[in-house]
Amino acid sequence: MRKRRDVEAFSLSFLDCICCGFGAIILLLVLTKVFEPIIYEDTVRELEGQLADLQQQFFEIRGETDILNRNLTSKQEQLSLEHERLARLQADLSSLRSRFEASEDDSELASIIQKRLAEARQSLTEEMQRLLANVKELDENTVGGIPVDSEYIIFVIDTSGSMFGYAWDLAVRKVQETLAIYPKVKGIQVMNDMGKYMFTRYQGKWIPDTPARRKAIVERLRTWNAFSNSSPVEGINRAISTFYTPGIKISIYVFGDEFTGTSIEHVVDTIDRINKEDAQGNRLVRIHGVGFPVQFLRPGHMQATGIRFATLMRILSEKNGGTFVGLNSVRP
Repeated sequence: MRKRRDVEAFSLSFLDCICCGFGAIILLLVLTKVFEPIIYEDTVRELEGQLADLQQQFFEIRGETDILNRNLTSKQEQLSLEHERLARLQADLSSLRSRFEASEDDSELASIIQKRLAEARQSLTEEMQRLLANVKELDENTVGGIPVDSEYIIFVIDTSGSMFGYAWDLAVRKVQETLAIYPKVKGIQVMNDMGKYMFTRYQGKWIPDTPARRKAIVERLRTWNAFSNSSPVEGINRAISTFYTPGIKISIYVFGDEFTGTSIEHVVDTIDRINKEDAQGNRLVRIHGVGFPVQFLRPGHMQATGIRFATLMRILSEKNGGTFVGLNSVRP
């Protein structure tokens, strides 16, 4: 009986152990199933956070890409502008080279003319030598042989089609150069050869000499194309009769390319009556002339009117205390 009881006791203990083992396994399974959703939810939240970070990084990268694209477009536009500027500079360089080569040609021409003048002087007759001895020496109040002692200056400019079409850029430049030899005067006036004023608001009055007014004169002159009959007598008459005042020094600068009037002598006599001499033999105003060789550059046109203008202005300049300058080119 004891032996059977021992076997039963052993058998019960064994079964207890087996049951406890199964129970432990079941408990572990239960505990694992309980905590699995928590781990899963944590994983989802972590992945969502990473996704949000990645999206934020994507937006930042896309923004930086947009900025880089804008910068690239701006740089490309700047590069295009620089290419255009380079093309303009190359064109300007070519133009300057052409002008430089042309100036060298002019220098050679001037040297030839000076050589011929020297040869001509050597062959002067006795009568010419006597007349040359009476030529007055230039005083210190001259620039390039032109007296610059005047307080007021008046431009009388031929605005005809031939001047405007062939020599206008050079005429503008010569006005600038003339103003440059008078750093400061008391008044300026500009009219065409018909006596028409450039600025009607200053009709019959002096234009104040200021840097702004000088600039305005040059800018207006570039496009000024008033009617003209290519005869300076009307403009000279109006300039003297309107602006002469005793005790002031005035110089008139006549710019033109031709004289289409009927008589040079008549013009000279008319100016003599208006621009009278004082007791010392000085005229009321000085008259200077600048001749533009337009008629010599126009194929099929008579050159006589250009020669007549040069003849007229040489006489007027000599009789009225001025200087005549004949240009040999219309290129500025």
